[in-house]
Amino acid sequence: MRKSSVVLILMVIFVCFASFAEGKTYEIAVVPKDATIGWFKRMEVGVKQYVKETGMHAYMKGPSKTDASAQAEVIEDLISAGVDALCVVPIDPVALEPVLEKAMKKGIVVITHEGSTQKNTMYDIEAFDNKEYGAFIMDNLAKAMNYEGKYVTMVGFVTNASHMEWAQGGIARQKEKYPKMQLITADQYVEIQDDPNVTYQKAKELFKKYPDLKGIMGTSGHAAPNSAKAIEELGLKGKAFTCGTGLPSQVRTYIKDGTIQYATLWDPADAGYVMCVLAKKILDKQPITNGIDLGRKGYEKMILKGNLLIGSGWITLDKNNIDDFDF
Repeated sequence: MRKSSVVLILMVIFVCFASFAEGKTYEIAVVPKDATIGWFKRMEVGVKQYVKETGMHAYMKGPSKTDASAQAEVIEDLISAGVDALCVVPIDPVALEPVLEKAMKKGIVVITHEGSTQKNTMYDIEAFDNKEYGAFIMDNLAKAMNYEGKYVTMVGFVTNASHMEWAQGGIARQKEKYPKMQLITADQYVEIQDDPNVTYQKAKELFKKYPDLKGIMGTSGHAAPNSAKAIEELGLKGKAFTCGTGLPSQVRTYIKDGTIQYATLWDPADAGYVMCVLAKKILDKQPITNGIDLGRKGYEKMILKGNLLIGSGWITLDKNNIDDFDF
């Protein structure tokens, strides 16, 4: 066989192999805090969009309630199933360390979102700098409160790293810029167990416990809408205010009637999508560098700090734009 023919055959084999590698389908599992609630159903929209665009075998599987042990069990099952990548939104980063360490030792790519303190992860994606997002929520709450009065913060769980960073960022901003506002330190981090009914009851209890309470800063998506419900029921509309993360569908009515003046969020569909994008890049052994583009607005020029990838994906909701969002 001529040398030129051998070279040609080798080139064809190489091209075929390269094409096969580029088109490899991975199994990517996204594990939310709770697969049954609206926030994470919206995240699943982003995962499905990623599948539609790429043909990857990506899907969402999570616990049926916000419970760290149940989330760990889901991850254990996925490890046993031999997935290629896990994209996890941790309820309790500390509680998940053992199971995520197990996954990584088995060669599974592990990515987290809202888990900036997670040790056993390759990268944690944050839609924004957590302290700055908390400050952003506080700016909006302060405006609603006319920059004065007593307030508390609500977190899903005190073990939730992102919620605590947002709350702390908000408190820091208040101390820096709004001297006429006062944090009620005895209840500065009200734990609502990421549950709408618990939130509603705790909000009512807080307003009864502190008759001069004027504001509730929410971090969990349940905080603002269910605090607003309590405000309306107690006849405090226009006297007490709440601002925080919330799905448009959950805060729309309250924004339109003025009980909530501002709400904040990032689109969880984008977060689901970019976690899958990052997982594939790692599986394909592509370099993860400062400024990386993960293909969604607010995630085009990610800032890399250690293993944190930080975007600029926050959104403000008010009367002027609430109907622009259909989730």
